[in-house]
Amino acid sequence: MNTRTGVATVASTDAAREARVAAALALFTPSERAQLLTLRRSLHAHPELSGQERGTQARLVAALAHHGITDVRVIADTGLVATITGTRAGAPVIALRGDMDALPITEETGLPFASQSPGVMHACGHDMHASWAVAAALLLKRNPSEGDVRVILQPAEEVGEGAKSVLASGVLDDVHVIFGGHVDWRFAVGEVVATAGPLAASTDTFEVTFHGRGGHGARPHDTIDPVIGLGAFIMGVQTLVSRRLDPGLPGVVTVGVVQGGNASNVIAELAHCAGTIRATTPESRALLCNGVQALADGVAATHALRAEVQIREGTPPLVNTARAAAWAQAAARRLLGDDSLKTLATANMGGEDFACYTERMEGCFLRVGTWREGRSRSGVHTPRFDPDEDALFVAGALLAECARTASAAR
Repeated sequence: MNTRTGVATVASTDAAREARVAAALALFTPSERAQLLTLRRSLHAHPELSGQERGTQARLVAALAHHGITDVRVIADTGLVATITGTRAGAPVIALRGDMDALPITEETGLPFASQSPGVMHACGHDMHASWAVAAALLLKRNPSEGDVRVILQPAEEVGEGAKSVLASGVLDDVHVIFGGHVDWRFAVGEVVATAGPLAASTDTFEVTFHGRGGHGARPHDTIDPVIGLGAFIMGVQTLVSRRLDPGLPGVVTVGVVQGGNASNVIAELAHCAGTIRATTPESRALLCNGVQALADGVAATHALRAEVQIREGTPPLVNTARAAAWAQAAARRLLGDDSLKTLATANMGGEDFACYTERMEGCFLRVGTWREGRSRSGVHTPRFDPDEDALFVAGALLAECARTASAAR
């Protein structure tokens, strides 16, 4: 081995990981693997936007039935819940979640099963998520956990509404713990993130409009200029993160829309901006949201303007609970080995409505590696996103093992 480069060690690690991936794939028969790939590719070729997933719903019902899973009912309008009966009455009920909606993106992968729906694509991997939920259900049907498992096929994640609708249905009222996962091109197939604590950010949005008194651009003294107030707000709002938030906590306040005026020689009647607020704890979320309101009010008072502020609540921060993360880690070690477990190098400031579940119950959301040497590094929400399909079987096997582990815990 070259002790300076560690080449032999890296090659050995890669070979061991690939062997464990092969073992996970071997839990499915060749016929089952072919059927699950057909399902994933069919979902990918026929993507549907949030709340419109009726074709997806029908394909998933048929796939579950093909594998003998018939205790399936509709929830959240276009979603499904499939129940796999456990081996012991009274054992904890476990939930597994896979989402199913697509994005308004035009696909550029060139795949033979690329989207046939113009302007719509599974660019976030929800076709993989739904398929690996079916894969987990298949394994649990063959080798059940102690308690019942409810496999949630959830619509409308991309708009942050699906999890709320699932919760409102009552299907999770008696669930002990919930697991889910997301494709992640930053990690290799066979690698998993299953850490306790913050995993994704809240996704609140804001709109601020400053109302002034317009007039001629050559006579500013006759006006109350809202553009000046808007400029002060845009500069000042960045200090919420740099000076108000604990430097050890991630946070983002981004102004993405700025509008004011229609002519170069006219001082506008109003000026408007909109943006997003991201935080990883409930406390920092409240600080940033309250800070946007307070700053807008302060700027308005300073510049003799009237501020109109709207803050729309999005999904909460996603925080994996300690016990659920421990069960997921134990499952990953058994299935994929100790070195399969990875951590995020930096905070993930993207949002995920799985957070609505972990606000209500024990839960762990996994990041599942989908990259292999030679594949594209294009990330999610791009028109070229193309995950390695072996991750479907790895995640399906891992979620099934999570359910068995949590259901057997005392």
